Amino acid sequence: MAGRGHFITFEGSEGCGKSTQARLLAEQLRAQHRKVLLTREPGGTVIGDEIRKILQYNRSSHNMTPECELLLFSASRAQHVREWIQPALDRGEIVICDRFLDSTTAYQGYGRGLSLDLIAKVHELAVGGCLPDLTIVIDIDPRIGLERARGRELFDRMENQTLQFYERARQGYLKLAQADPKRFVVIPGARPIGQVQADVWSLAKKLLHA
Repeated sequence: MAGRGHFITFEGSEGCGKSTQARLLAEQLRAQHRKVLLTREPGGTVIGDEIRKILQYNRSSHNMTPECELLLFSASRAQHVREWIQPALDRGEIVICDRFLDSTTAYQGYGRGLSLDLIAKVHELAVGGCLPDLTIVIDIDPRIGLERARGRELFDRMENQTLQFYERARQGYLKLAQADPKRFVVIPGARPIGQVQADVWSLAKKLLHA
C-alpha cells in the first residue's frame, strides 16, 4: 500500500467508461464521508494540464515521436505524484486516478512498440515507490470504445490512432493484469453503467476493509 491511504487507478481503452466509473466511485466514497482525491492523467496539476494540451489537443503534435510521447506523459506523472498523489496518501486519503503508469506501458509500450524495460526505468524515475493498491481495467472491444469516444466534439489525438494500435494496447492491459493479479482486476465494460459500477464498488469495499 502506498503511504497510509489507498490508491485506486482506472485503466482501459478509449471509450471504455473508466472516467465515469472513477467519478461514480469518488461520489460513493464521499457520501460515506471519506476523504477522496479524484484526479486524472495526463494532468492533475497546472504543469500536467499544459502537457495534456500538447499530448492530446494540439493538432500540430501529429508527428510526435513515441519517445517524446513517453517522456511527456512521464513528466506530467512525476509532477502529479509529488504535488498531489503522494501528499494525499500520506494524509490517509483515498486517491482515485483516471489513468496512471499502466496506460504508458499499454499505449507507448505495447501500442507504440517501445522497450518495456526502458519504460519500467522511466516509471521508476517518475513515480518511485508510489504504486496503486488496486488497478481496475475496464475491458472493451476497441471498436465499441472508439465508436463511443469519437462521438465527442473535441479533437483528441489519442483517440485518432489506428484500430490496430488500440488492439495492441488492449492486449497490453490484459498481459499486465495476468502478470500481476494481486493488483489488477479486469471487468467487462460493454455493459450498462450500473452493472459496471456495482463491480467497481465491490472491489473498492474489499480493498478498504482488508
